[in-house]
Amino acid sequence: QVQLVESGGGLVQAGDSLRLSCASSGRTFTYYTMGWFRQAPGKEREFVATISWSGSTTYYADSVKGRFTISRDNAKNTVFLQMNSLKPEDTAVYYCAASRTTAQTMSKGSGGIEYWGKGTLVTVSS
Repeated sequence: QVQLVESGGGLVQAGDSLRLSCASSGRTFTYYTMGWFRQAPGKEREFVATISWSGSTTYYADSVKGRFTISRDNAKNTVFLQMNSLKPEDTAVYYCAASRTTAQTMSKGSGGIEYWGKGTLVTVSS
């Protein structure tokens, strides 16, 4: 069993930055591809970013490419999402996800996700 706990969300202005963290319990963190998804009010959950177990491979949604950076620290069982140049349309609940599929598979959607965090709210005001 893997438990994921997100933190770092909040209210910011457009153009600001935030860093989300996702701490994982358990000793098998390094076996998992990790990712971030988000769900805006009235919309479906969508893929944001993913990183392979080694950290060598990453994928991003087109909407965040060049602004967001995903990283992981396997020694601390933590994955991060650095979000720069935030826009009002980035407002959403951000969820951490873990899967033993590949990063490429995770980038195509939430099918195969084994564990979800409860989410952290990011609100970007204009």
